[in-house]
Amino acid sequence: MKQNIFLRSLAISALLALTACAKADHDHDMSEDSADVTSATIAPIASTLTTYKSATCGCCKLWVEHAADNGFEVDAQNVSDLNAVKDKYQIAAEFQSCHTSVSPNGYVFEGHIPAKLIRQFLQNPPAGARGLAVPAMPLGSPGMEVGDRFTPYKVLQLNKDGSTAVYASIDRFEQQH
Repeated sequence: MKQNIFLRSLAISALLALTACAKADHDHDMSEDSADVTSATIAPIASTLTTYKSATCGCCKLWVEHAADNGFEVDAQNVSDLNAVKDKYQIAAEFQSCHTSVSPNGYVFEGHIPAKLIRQFLQNPPAGARGLAVPAMPLGSPGMEVGDRFTPYKVLQLNKDGSTAVYASIDRFEQQH
């Protein structure tokens, strides 16, 4: 019985995630002035990310907007083969999401990670770390907002030796901002 409830919940979450991801791209165009950020919000570190995503994914576009609104200059690259990107940056299947971002110094950021945590990581990268990941597409994470719905999630630290550690636990929506 518990397995049926879990599978039903998983199916509903996947359906909601796919619905959010398929959201029309015309809702909010990225323009140069949409990333208008005061210098007070930009830390004195590299604030550029290259984000590899599908051209049709609405939640990826919303995450790019979240990153831009939080001081990052995002070079969004629409790619037809995201699996090749994930292979190139060695993102194991269990840590994958719908988009992959890379900093100029080679750190990888997989999925719907709050921009504030990417900035925190880049300001003080943990020894042996190669990036962060939010596996899957948690409801309520940046870019995956669906009303007031929220699913707690973990931001994982990806290490060069192949291990992972919990970098942050996001238990409430407000912790992301």
